[in-house]
Parts: sequence; C-alpha cells; structure tokens
Amino acid sequence: MFNRAFRYWALLPAVLVLGLLTLYPIVQLIRMSFSDLQYVQAGISWTSVGLKNFRTIFGDPIALVALRNTAVFALVTVTIETVVALVLAIAVNRVKIFSRFYRVIVILPMLIPPIAIGVMWLMIVNFNYGVLNELLISFGIQGPAWLNTAALAFPTIIVVDIWHWVSFMFLILLAGIESLPQELNEAARIDGATELQLTRYVTLPLLRPTISVAVILRIIFAFKVFDEIYLLTNGGPGNATQVISSYVEAVFFGQARMGYAAALALATAVLIVVFVVGYQRINTIAGRAS
Repeated sequence: MFNRAFRYWALLPAVLVLGLLTLYPIVQLIRMSFSDLQYVQAGISWTSVGLKNFRTIFGDPIALVALRNTAVFALVTVTIETVVALVLAIAVNRVKIFSRFYRVIVILPMLIPPIAIGVMWLMIVNFNYGVLNELLISFGIQGPAWLNTAALAFPTIIVVDIWHWVSFMFLILLAGIESLPQELNEAARIDGATELQLTRYVTLPLLRPTISVAVILRIIFAFKVFDEIYLLTNGGPGNATQVISSYVEAVFFGQARMGYAAALALATAVLIVVFVVGYQRINTIAGRAS
C-alpha cells in the first residue's frame, strides 16, 4: 500500500510544476486576447475590450490571408511529407545492403537547425548569387526570382519545408514499420503475396495508428512554421508567404498590439484543433470503410 501511494506522491511535484508552466501561459494568453495592452511608465496597462480583438481578425485582410496560407501550407506539406516518408520508410526497411547509410542520409536534414536551413536555402535559391540559378545559367536558362515572385515564393517555401521535415516523418514511420510483427510478412510471402500486396494488405493497415500519430504531430508543427519563412521571405513578397506565426510576430513586436496578437495566436490554436479533429474523423471513417 505504501509503495503504491509513494509513486503518486513522487510524481506530484513534477505534475504540479508542469501544470503551472502549462496552464499559466494559457490563462494569460486568453486574458490578453480579451484585452488591450499598452506600455506605460509603471509597466503594462490592461484594458478589457471583450470580443473586439476577435472581430478585428475578420476585418483584417492580412490576417485572413495569413490564416489561409497557413492552412494551405499545412495541408500540402503534411500530405506530401507523409507520402514521401512512407515510401522511403518501406523501401529502407526492405533494403539489406547499405541500410544504415540510407537511414543516416534521410535523417540528416532533421539534425540541422532551422536557422542554418534558412541560410543554406537562401544561398541556393537567391536570384543574384544562388547556386540554383547559377546552375541554370550554365545550361543557358535564366532562373527566376524564386523568393521575390509572388507565384514562386510560396511553392519554394513548401519545397524547403518538405526537404526539412520528411526526415521527421520518416523516422516515426520507420520505427513503426520495424515494430510490426514479422511473422505476418513471412506468412504472406509463403502464401505468394507480392511486395505490393504485402504493403497494401499487411503493412499499411497495421501502420495506421503510427501514421495517425505522425500526421497529427506534423500538423501541429506545420501550423507553427516560422523560421524558414522569417529568414527567406519574412512573409513577402507582399503577403504571398505570410503565415499566422510571422504575422503574430509582426503584430506583437512591430506594431506593439499585444492583445490582438494574442487573439491571433488563440485563433491559430483553435484552427489547429479543427484540423486535428477533422483528420481524426476522416481517419476513423476510412478505417471503418477498409
């Protein structure tokens, strides 16, 4: 009896600290989103404004563009990254020669800090001195301004993000594949199943929970994208690559509208919940149908 109670008492300090560090910022964020904050000599002045900040979002064209760009960015990047990572994970798991080498190569982008990735890709796609345009010029092709053209800047950011985060999805899915019982694969091969049939009818159904967890985590991270966009385009040209994180930063630090920035952040959190719940519903329906 004492040993059982001791486990809970031993965990209590960590749970309390974690709860304090989690709940207090959330409560402050909610409080800020319903307030107007101004810097004064004595500190920060709080004025309750009700739903004014949330109504401002619907009348702010830049905020609506940022929310739309964020949703499109999350949908496109997570979809492509999941498919590419799944193909790579299945292929690497079945390769016997140089398997460790392939794993290191695929995982390598995840180990690079986002700031370094932004600087690296800036040196690749920059119009004046970028490696990509220099390579195109050697073939007699004048490369475009990848980051300064509205039609190309957003797809370029998506490519950079895919290059960065495929390794994250690959690592989770590969771990999931390697944890699957091998007896089922061996039995299917004995029954004459091809590799494609093995993937379709054995691997993918068993891997569904792992895929679901990986996609949910990646959706959350995609909605919080900031580093690459801040370094490569800072939301430009115009607002072509403006996402909610970069706009919150501009509103909070550039315009000193802390209450409105908090409302934007809270709206983003709600949007993330909607996407996650929507994905779980679709995943559940698809699982029942299969």
